[in-house]
Amino acid sequence: MPALPLVVITGPTASGKTRRAVDVARALDAEIISADSRQVYTGMDLGTGKDLDEYGGVPYHLIDIAPAGYKYNLYEFLRDFDCAENRVRSAGRIPVLCGGTGLYVESVLQGIHLPQVPADYALRSVLEEKTLEELTEILASMKRLHNSTDVDSPKRAIRAIEIECYYRDHPEAARAAAPSPRTDAVVVGVDIPRDERRRRISERLRTRFSQGMTAEVERLIAEGVSPDDLIYYGLEYKYITLFVTGRISRSEMERGLETAIHQFAKRQMTWFRGMERRGHSINWLPYDLPAERFVEEVTALVNAYAQH
Repeated sequence: MPALPLVVITGPTASGKTRRAVDVARALDAEIISADSRQVYTGMDLGTGKDLDEYGGVPYHLIDIAPAGYKYNLYEFLRDFDCAENRVRSAGRIPVLCGGTGLYVESVLQGIHLPQVPADYALRSVLEEKTLEELTEILASMKRLHNSTDVDSPKRAIRAIEIECYYRDHPEAARAAAPSPRTDAVVVGVDIPRDERRRRISERLRTRFSQGMTAEVERLIAEGVSPDDLIYYGLEYKYITLFVTGRISRSEMERGLETAIHQFAKRQMTWFRGMERRGHSINWLPYDLPAERFVEEVTALVNAYAQH
């Protein structure tokens, strides 16, 4: 009997990929593993678009696994993904990876496994004196920077340099971290035209404001989450926090946030196109395909993999 594939459902924000993943999971007796870098945080619901009611009993993993204010990272995601995938497979079910965080999705497809790297406090004491710009230059001299995640704060940049230094001094760890691309993945992208994507983003944003997204941010701050930590998460949490702490007006918040989400969706699509250039085949299906037809198309891809 052939091994069960890893099914991946991805796409830009507001494309409806969660609903699609749920439909596929029901049809294939599968479980969903989230690939969303912000849905890991408890209490951050409306701003991250968890829409947990959409799952309707379908088991899901890697949602609500870290406290708000924490800074979850790629190492932790890959570690937790491996655990979740093993649990799903041990139950004889297909894992469905669903989310729009391109770094997470591509890292899984690349078969990246990051070993645990111990802290180097002597190195940290030297690096802590440097600016973020200097840290970025140091890291860029050690590896190619594919994204800004490693250098979005001095703390993360220092950690990234620490890891690269560890790999340099421990070549066996570097070899263990070398990518080993997966050949068992069926990757499906939800294709949505730009204008429709923009319309849905704007409509969804209005809905979430009416559902209490601003109150959600106020509650998180009241519960002790630092405003700076919320701003770090970007998008909804950045702009609403700036508003509720009096740094921008409501109109500035609403306009700025809507623009930022549109720009974010554009960056997501740029990442997906880059994935395809880097050799990852994405089977794009129209966002408005009837549910039964979408499931049929994915099922056919899964069956084709099984017969390969």
